[in-house]
Amino acid sequence: MKTLATLAVATVMAAGPALADLVFPDLSYRTGPYAAGGIPFSDGYQDYMTLLNQRDGGIGGVMTRVVECETAYNTERGVECYESTKGEGALVYQPLSTGITYQLIPRATADGIPLHTMGYGRTSASNGTVFSHVFNYPANYWDAASVIINQLLEENGGSLEGKTITLLYHNSAYGREPIRTLETLSEMHGFELSQLAVDHPGQEQGNQWLTIRRERPDYVIMWGWGVMNQVAIQEAANIRFPMENFIGNWWAGAEHDVEPAGMDANGYRALNMNVLGDLPVFDEIQEHVIDAGLAAGDGTNLGSVLYTRGMYAAMLAAEAARTAQEIHGVADIDAAMMRDGMEALVMTNARMEELGMPGIGPEFTVTCEDHGGSGMARMQQWNAEAGEWVTLTDFIAPDDSVTDPLVAEDSAAFAAENNIELRCNES
Repeated sequence: MKTLATLAVATVMAAGPALADLVFPDLSYRTGPYAAGGIPFSDGYQDYMTLLNQRDGGIGGVMTRVVECETAYNTERGVECYESTKGEGALVYQPLSTGITYQLIPRATADGIPLHTMGYGRTSASNGTVFSHVFNYPANYWDAASVIINQLLEENGGSLEGKTITLLYHNSAYGREPIRTLETLSEMHGFELSQLAVDHPGQEQGNQWLTIRRERPDYVIMWGWGVMNQVAIQEAANIRFPMENFIGNWWAGAEHDVEPAGMDANGYRALNMNVLGDLPVFDEIQEHVIDAGLAAGDGTNLGSVLYTRGMYAAMLAAEAARTAQEIHGVADIDAAMMRDGMEALVMTNARMEELGMPGIGPEFTVTCEDHGGSGMARMQQWNAEAGEWVTLTDFIAPDDSVTDPLVAEDSAAFAAENNIELRCNES
């Protein structure tokens, strides 16, 4: 049954004048040392928006328009891209960079434009009472750290007492994000945590892996991106570190991270916030977008880990736009309405299946208080002989008793520093 809001949208579409495009900027990076990850994500994001235009006539009868701006994963260029594109009617920004995100949070909030920092950015932005315009669903970095430790607990009979774990991290805001959580988990579970930073872009890691060879930790957790991941996996193989004990986060678990090392990468593990394998929507993208010559890239990334994630991000943006249209009873929404749609987004298994993406991620509901989603992720492992990722687990939940207080503490400090009044009628 159609809701009254849906019928109102249809009425406006039928009777009103021609509608403007729904603008979704793409702060991409197709150049530089991080392009291997930026390209497939951007391709997936743009191709899904093109699919909506070609197959459905847009969202609620309004065509989508992606405005791409190359950042090269450079924070200053990312801010310049934001400033140069926001006037085109931008509905939501997906920065795909923690550094850019940190710079855009105050700007976008002041401008009334929402940010979707999907599994990256400032973790405490999941607290919607403080961060009105930032959404990091379906999961964040502190979730990822907790999920990895929960899986290691499962593998070790519920105890990590006396184990040694090394965090190998990109020496940036991105790489430093999980440190506080892992330190807390170390105290809670009795494992020894050491930290090794890798400077941008990550091609020089000899000293770090000499340390790992000398100290022989039980596990290495990697918070890497771009060329850093490829180099680290080869370095691990060079010192014969047990690859199954080398675990990346969800930005260190794509095909291009492992393929350069060949068989040496076999057994490497990583998180994933989205499912692997064939999805019905891929056939539709192939037909309506790639075969039609409308793809953002050459079509070869279709179905890869980060293409799928970019498509997933676009789907969440489109569903939030749809929700905004229903809430406000208009099809030609603006950024303020889009924010409302993002805060009222409900992702169900039934809806994901209807969209041709069954189980692409966990179900979740966004609220005024909670902008963070389920926090769940799967563990996957690289099968070098087959040349594919194999899913090892179902979606694993983080330990909210650890992450929630950290989010509350960090967001409260941000609110105090920036004189932010809490939202959501919280007492």
